[in-house]
Amino acid sequence: MMVSAFGGRERCVVLGEYLVEKQATVRSAAQVFGISKSTVHKDVTVVLKGVNQSLFREVQELLYKNKQERHIRGGEATKQKYSERGRVK
Repeated sequence: MMVSAFGGRERCVVLGEYLVEKQATVRSAAQVFGISKSTVHKDVTVVLKGVNQSLFREVQELLYKNKQERHIRGGEATKQKYSERGRVK
């Protein structure tokens, strides 16, 4: 799904709604929409604030939650990486 057809104001709303609906990370949203993580982050932290305050607050709560949980996700990724190495090829 590409968001390049949307303008900056529309794109930030689409990204914000996606993040909240899917409880997604900035990284996963960037992959889905085919844009950079920095673009997603700027759209939902800077641009969205001036466009839709209630959605902005929801996204901020999600970003905070994701930040608190990232050490857990990172640990799981490392665990999975090393458990795959131990398998017989």
